[in-house]
Amino acid sequence: MKATQLLSNLGQSIWLDNITRDLLNKGTLKRYIDEFSVTGLTSNPTIFENAIKNSRAYDVPIREKLASGKSDENLFFDLALEDIIRAADLFRPIFDRTNGVDGWVSLEVSPLLAYDTGSTLRAVKDLFARGQRPNLFIKIPGTKEGLPAIEESIFAGIPVNVTLLFSREHYLAAAGAYLRGIERRLDAGLNPNVGSVASVFVSRWDASVKDRVPPQLQNQLGIAIATRTYKAARDLLTSAKWHRLNNLGARPQRLLWASTGTKDPSASEILYVKALAAPYTVNTMPEATLKALAKHSQLSSIMPADGGDCEDVLAKFAIAGIDVDELAEQLQQDGAKSFVNSWTGLMAVIGSKTAVLRKAS
Repeated sequence: MKATQLLSNLGQSIWLDNITRDLLNKGTLKRYIDEFSVTGLTSNPTIFENAIKNSRAYDVPIREKLASGKSDENLFFDLALEDIIRAADLFRPIFDRTNGVDGWVSLEVSPLLAYDTGSTLRAVKDLFARGQRPNLFIKIPGTKEGLPAIEESIFAGIPVNVTLLFSREHYLAAAGAYLRGIERRLDAGLNPNVGSVASVFVSRWDASVKDRVPPQLQNQLGIAIATRTYKAARDLLTSAKWHRLNNLGARPQRLLWASTGTKDPSASEILYVKALAAPYTVNTMPEATLKALAKHSQLSSIMPADGGDCEDVLAKFAIAGIDVDELAEQLQQDGAKSFVNSWTGLMAVIGSKTAVLRKAS
């Protein structure tokens, strides 16, 4: 049995961290669903930048949108929504079969809005309305400014994928925003069943300290942080507060492991996948990681709900001079900047393509 099926049997959802029009047109995404147990999909500005830059599949749609007066950001979101809607329809049977637990696709608001609460909320409502699919997550950064937008979006009944979380504290802040939104819905007499995931980035931790720690600590920090966060999530799900909300019809906000592709060429391609196996969580994988996992037929142990030895491991990093609280804030800021850079590159790609297509028409 493929390791992808083993993960699914364990109760962890496998989502693809990629989308391109070629994946849709050639039936590759459908094959991943059928053969690799893929039950959802995530996207981000970097993914769309690479998709549009490296494929001619967008040329005709871009030309058509230019003719209708669309350009730049509006043109991009038209293209992105076309892809996302097609993917959502592919996953819709899974969404229906699991009563909305699985089968989701994610589209991110402009990263330029990461520190602008009001504009983020307006963009979230606009994109969800345009998507017209119940299994569409809108991704909102879990920055300090993003948290109120998360709460308001949940209160408005809009499913949210909270992105750019790097620590237990980031996760708990995002979970708090989600719970406040749910509580407000209950107070207003509304259905509390609004989907959400909290995306915790893993491999970027290890990439950030690879030149600052001894060899015996390489590729351990991201897993330790994830394990600490998993314990916090499990503790939250056993709290009296959550039991009350669950009893009134609310669904848990699932943990999603993001950035799970191995960045160290000397380490296993599925290092993070094997270490982060846990029920009722999501692992969103790059294509290369998904394909590598499908070649295996075994998994290692399940993540410990009590945190295992994560605090001991983190203590070793502290001795090595790593302040994980400070680094978490830096990683979140760097992640937001990285997506802005990708957004800038994406707009440049669209601008370049539109210029070429205008000349050719």
